[in-house]
Amino acid sequence: MATQPEKRVNWNRASIEALIDSDRGRLDRRIYEDEAIYQLELERIFARSWNFMCHESQIPEPGDYFINFIGEDQVIVARDRKGKINVMLNTCRHRGNALCRAEQGNAKSFVCSYHGWNYDLDGRLIAVPGRDIYYRDKFDRTQWGLAHAAQVENYLGFIFATLDKDAPPLSEYLGDVGRTGLGMIAAYGDVEVIEGIQKNVIDCNWKIAVDNLFDWYHVMYSHASAGATGVVDLPAILHPKNQLVMLGDYGHAISGPGVPSHLQAEADALSDEERAAYKGPALVNMAALRPREAVALMGPEGIRSAGHPNIFPNAWVTLNGLQICLRLPRGPNKTELWWFTFVPKAFPPEYRAALVSQAIHLFGPSGLLEQDDGENWSQSTRASRGVASRKLDHVLEMGLGQDEVKVHESGQRVIDTTVNEHGQRWFYRAWSEWLAAESWQELEASRTAPPEGVI
Repeated sequence: MATQPEKRVNWNRASIEALIDSDRGRLDRRIYEDEAIYQLELERIFARSWNFMCHESQIPEPGDYFINFIGEDQVIVARDRKGKINVMLNTCRHRGNALCRAEQGNAKSFVCSYHGWNYDLDGRLIAVPGRDIYYRDKFDRTQWGLAHAAQVENYLGFIFATLDKDAPPLSEYLGDVGRTGLGMIAAYGDVEVIEGIQKNVIDCNWKIAVDNLFDWYHVMYSHASAGATGVVDLPAILHPKNQLVMLGDYGHAISGPGVPSHLQAEADALSDEERAAYKGPALVNMAALRPREAVALMGPEGIRSAGHPNIFPNAWVTLNGLQICLRLPRGPNKTELWWFTFVPKAFPPEYRAALVSQAIHLFGPSGLLEQDDGENWSQSTRASRGVASRKLDHVLEMGLGQDEVKVHESGQRVIDTTVNEHGQRWFYRAWSEWLAAESWQELEASRTAPPEGVI
């Protein structure tokens, strides 16, 4: 008798919540391979959340535009003639053709190559060929402008957009942890994006690529070959016993090396001039001590972080604020990675060049670390597709029930610990809560608040 195909689950709240057991550190592998789950992610996570679009330095002048994605919805991020930044779906309202094919540039308007419909920089439909003759002068252009994102906001020059009108304001959405993560990039002053966004596709589920940014357990083993080349000093960046974790609203988290409080107190006593001239041992893996004003951006506890922030769902801040990596979903088994490299405007050319060289050699398509990671991610994703393999749980027990969230007088919550899996568990808990909720109102009523006490 032929084996019957496995019955697919109707993913409701109960079945989604059963995929994650945060209290035991268990994870159902089906979350990486199920097509129905993937479609729910596009609808309930990406279309609902605030998504990083670009930095304002990429579109400084009227007519400048940058193409990005919200889930699998391609969007045009454009500065109009009045200087306003608009985020619009890159699809003609007539027959759906993509209006803009170039990844970025400057335009006077956006013209569809199919039938010539012409849209202004703010999305208004300004011309329809043959309107008077073919449409018999009965067509109302004002009703057929480009579809806009529901909300667009700018925080410290970082442009975010959401397709959901019910999403909270961006600053509220980012919360302390999200603002700390973006503050890490802006800590040394005004920044700009280096021309050329590095892009590559890896055969992996987007969540595994996000999960890995919190993972400091794999560094010495997975990246041993990179360490052997001398390109990176693994022990110097790892600091396994000095790890700092921050878990924030909506699934935002930071995990990785952290400056111990007593060393941070020594840095706090230095003036900006003394910090710039500092020649002593680096505090954890920060080559240059952050200036005093960075505390306003990152907070008195966040300033100690040299780890990896993730702004939920998929914006990773890495290399002490040098880069943002977007993990863009391309189906359950593919992820497109976009690398944005930031440099402070005030830094001298030789220092900027050194930062860019570091970024190229470590991450992105040619990065030594990225090649190691990509191989692991693709094999982990592939193992989730087997009939027997996908029935085996992932185990995320490291540090479970053994660490404490301490609340600073400023309100910032931090965990000082060793290498751990707190960030992964928090990410997947939030993921399941987003996926189970059918609206922002339901998400707000059911989501878990950032923890305190033993975790």
